Order: sequence, then C-alpha cells, then structure tokens
Amino acid sequence: MDVTKIKDPSFLKELNSKECQALADEIRRFLIESVSRTGGHLSSNLGVVELTIALHKVFDSPHDKIFFDVGHQCYTHKILTGRADQFKTLRQFHGLSGFQKRCESEHDVWEAGHSSTSLSAALAMAVSRDLNHENYAVVPVIGDGSMSSGESLEALNQIGELQKKMIIIFNDNNMSISQNVGALTQAFSRLRTSNSYTGFKEDLRRVLNKNDLGQSVLNGLTIFKDNIKKGIIEAGIFDEFNLDYLGPVDGHNIKELIRILKVAKNNKGPVVVHVLTKKGKGYPFCEEDTEGKWHGVSSFNPKTGISYSTTPEGHLSWSSIFSETLVRMAKEDKQICAITPAMITGSKLEKFFALYPDRSFDCGIAEEHAATFAAGLALSGQRPFLSLYSSFLQRAYDQINHDICRMDLPVVIGIDRAGLVGEDGDTHHGVFDIGLLRCLPKMILAQPKDSREAQKLLYTAMQQSHPFAIRYPRGTVVYDELEQLEMLPIGSWTFFNDHPDHRCVVVSYGPDVDRILSKVIANDLPVTVVNARFLKPLDETAMVELAQRHLPVIVYETDMLAGGLSSAMLEWANDHGCLLPLKRIGIADRYVEHGSINQIKTAVQIDINTLFDQIRILLER
Repeated sequence: MDVTKIKDPSFLKELNSKECQALADEIRRFLIESVSRTGGHLSSNLGVVELTIALHKVFDSPHDKIFFDVGHQCYTHKILTGRADQFKTLRQFHGLSGFQKRCESEHDVWEAGHSSTSLSAALAMAVSRDLNHENYAVVPVIGDGSMSSGESLEALNQIGELQKKMIIIFNDNNMSISQNVGALTQAFSRLRTSNSYTGFKEDLRRVLNKNDLGQSVLNGLTIFKDNIKKGIIEAGIFDEFNLDYLGPVDGHNIKELIRILKVAKNNKGPVVVHVLTKKGKGYPFCEEDTEGKWHGVSSFNPKTGISYSTTPEGHLSWSSIFSETLVRMAKEDKQICAITPAMITGSKLEKFFALYPDRSFDCGIAEEHAATFAAGLALSGQRPFLSLYSSFLQRAYDQINHDICRMDLPVVIGIDRAGLVGEDGDTHHGVFDIGLLRCLPKMILAQPKDSREAQKLLYTAMQQSHPFAIRYPRGTVVYDELEQLEMLPIGSWTFFNDHPDHRCVVVSYGPDVDRILSKVIANDLPVTVVNARFLKPLDETAMVELAQRHLPVIVYETDMLAGGLSSAMLEWANDHGCLLPLKRIGIADRYVEHGSINQIKTAVQIDINTLFDQIRILLER
C-alpha cells in the first residue's frame, strides 16, 4: 500500500489482522526512509506503529479522541489521518510539525511537546463529554516515562475518584528518552511479568461466559476482584488508583491489540490498557539503543545509521563543554554533584555519571522534584549542578522560586537549549527563561559568548553562595580549554571595538556577540559592541557609561523582549532618571513556529541582517 495515498483512517475497518500487519510493515519502512531525510523522533514512532493502527481501527477519530502524551510518537497517527504526503516537509519551516497540531488536522485534538499532560486533558474531555450528554471515547496514549511524572500521578488520582469512562493506553517500553529510573518503573516491571493474573482472569471469563449460570457467577466474583489482583500482581499501581486494568498485551501483535481494545471500549469506567512495545521496533540501530541516541535524530544514512550531521573539527556542543568542566571541577571538589530529570544523554552528563556515580542523580521526568532535591542538597552542604532544558525549566518554576531562591541556596542551574532550538518548534524554544528568572530575588543569571567564558562562568558559579543560572544554546562552539579556571566579577560586561568617535552601541549576549563583532570589524563600522554576559545583575558601571555617552543603543536579543535584557536596561534607566534611547530587537508577543533557526530569525525579524539594517539607519542620520 502507498501510504501517501491514505486520506483518513476509515479504510482500516475493512482490513483484517494480516493486512493491518502488512500496513504496519509499510509504515515502518516509510518512517525510516522519511525521517532519515528530514530528521525527527524516530525510535518512539517505530515503537507504536501497530498500536496506532489498532487504535484507529477500533475507534473512530476524530469523533473519538485519540491523542499522544508529549506527541513525539504521533507520526503513524499523522500518516493514517492523511498527512503522509507532507512528510517531506516534516519539522521544516511552514511544514508538518513533529508534534500534534490542531491547525493541521481535525484528528489532532490535543497539542503537547512536554510530557505528562495527556491524562489531565483526557479527564477534562471525559467530564465535558458527560456534562454535554455526548458519546465518544477518550483515548490518551502515554508512555516514554511520562506515567511516572508528577502531573500524571495527580491526574490518575482524580481519574480514580471521578470514575469517568476513558481508555488510558499505557505504552510501556521501559524508556523515556533513555532508560527509565525509579520505584514506579520497578512497579511497572512487576506488572509486565504478571501473566499469571492476566491468564487466570481471561480463562475464568471465557469459561463462565458460556452459560447464564456462569455469567451469574462471573458477576458475583466482582467483589473478589481486588483481592485476586492484590494476591497475584502485588497490588499493582493502577489498582491503588481504583482503575480497571487490562494487560499486559504485546504491542506489536495487532490481532491481540484489537481484541483487548474492544474489551476496553466496553468498560464502564476508566481502564488502563497495558501495552508492551519495543522502542525502535524494526530498525536494529534503534532497537539496540539504550542511551537515547536514536530518540531524536538529524538526517542519516538509513543503511548504515551514520548521521549526515557532523561536529566541526575543534568544536564541542555547549552541553559537552559544561559537562567536561563540571567533571574537571568535581575531581577537586568532592561536594559537586549533578542532577538531571531524565536527560543524561541530552545534557552530555554520561561521563560525570560514570566517574562519580555516588554524586549523580537522574530524577526521571520530574523537574519539580529535581529542583527541590537540588535545594535540599545545597542546604546540606553539597554543590549541586542542576541541568535543565530551558523549556523544561518552566515546569519547575515554583520550586526554583520557593525552594532555591527564597532560601538563597547555592544551586547552579545549567539552562540547556536556551534560545531558539529550531525544528522542535514552539513547545521547545527556550526563549522564556530570562523573563521568568530575572524577577526572582537572589538569582544570578548569565550567558557566555564562547567556550572560555562558559568555563569561567561555571567556575564562578561554583565559588559563590547564591542561586546561579547559566544559559547556553543548542549547537556547537569552538572548544578552547582553559589551563587555569578563573572567576569573573559578578555582573560584569565587556566593551569591544570601543572608540570615542563611535556613533552607535550594540548590546547583546551569548554567541551573537562574536558574530556581531566580526561583522562590525569586517565592515569597519563605528560601532561599539557590548558583551552583556550577566543578564542579572546588570553591570552598573557599564550602564552609567552608556547613559553618559548619549549614543543610540541597539539591544539585540533572540529571546522574548518582555522581561528580557532590554526590559532590564529600560527599568534601570527609569529608576536612575537617565535618558537611554534604546532600539530593541527581539521576539515580540508571540509563539514562534518550527523551522531552521536562520529561517525563524528571518521570519520574526531578529536575524543579523535586520540588526545591521538598523545599524546603517542610525549611522546615516
């Protein structure tokens, strides 16, 4: 079957199990070939092909609400709902999103890019359905470690209380991005091996359903159900939430999936269908991956598995630079420890975890817990480095405020993937953290322009006694390892290409500083460039100097304008009674779509060319 000709999932009703499996094989081939060209989330999608087909065969989308937690495993869903012909644009500017998007299709009933939102949304849909006296199924698919996150457990608690009819698909592949951790993971593991209970229950049902007397006996056995469960599956976690449980079932056996989904469809209350899948199913490179390297990929050779994206000679990722520096410092300082919420590989902390296992903590998909855990360590004399992606930091905001900043604890937060991240789009752009953190008392916030400054900032952060956040972008930079780590004065800025006759000043931070400086020097422009490495506190001396020069100042920031560096500078000027004419370039009040970073910057007019157009306008006055 040519999957690009699929218009909607209704055709599945006519297929038998064998034909469905043939379709699954074709979709899997299509996904490998397509994602190898565009990049995207591969392993998670290969693992749910049969499951997604079975869901769309048993249920009627969009009348029935089928949606995916996080959403990075929705590619088969997109194919079955008529979007395979758009996969050549996957994650590209103005192209198909890598997540569910309501603007793309009526079949996308929920949007997410972060984990553990699906169960709360599903309960709300079920409540609304019943309030409106409607009749449709609500079918959230949750897995990849999301079930053990705090929001999922909060939702399960209320689902068990309200007892609204819904079918929760627990896609159990024992992985988040990399391997799952924690006691709940062990509980799910026990459920996976509880075939004795599952077999007993199904055998009993088949025998007793054969006649009226048997049916009466079966109905009467309801009162013993809980005791049977507790005796055989050790009081499974879902039973504790007062949820019916079906499974576990082989997530790659379409016939069995269809059978169990039909049973779940007729359940009167909330039911969990426990589906065992293999992340990366059908592609050996993915199946053998235990570190998460094939979770999200750039374009690659599908035959060899070799990525077409290579790190330039002499470069390291920003994440690696911070990790290497942390390892170097931890060798001397036994109080330094590392914390990550399920992002060991993404944050490049593998080496630290290998060298210092007693000082390494993967908290699972639980950013809130990770932040408060870091606070507790700092309070007890340790020096924690908490690595968080910028877009995931948002989930731990109260803990950073309440537990870290309020108690003025020396937690160092590495804000990875700060700024625009490109193809993952609006749910993952790390453009809000400056505005979120700058208003918190006691917080120090900085961003390095290069690898040398990155090492100095991390060393500085570990030598002082306040909350200290260092943001750094996705991507690579030339790595120049310092022979001797040294401190930077807190709140210090640096002026480059400075001259008394200059007629304009550009203030920026991060890697853009060197890009701007190079172009200014290459074009011999009378422009001073300021590296505002500290976003909080501001450099008071530098601010006074800028005010006294009476020159036009352009603040160039590729994050949100609201609450950003230019906002801080305007606040300072107002509070000090200074006239400081600023031209602000940054992201206005909007969410930014997916695409390459250069395309995005041009679209929202925060590219380097836009900056230099403004510089020329000022110089021509």
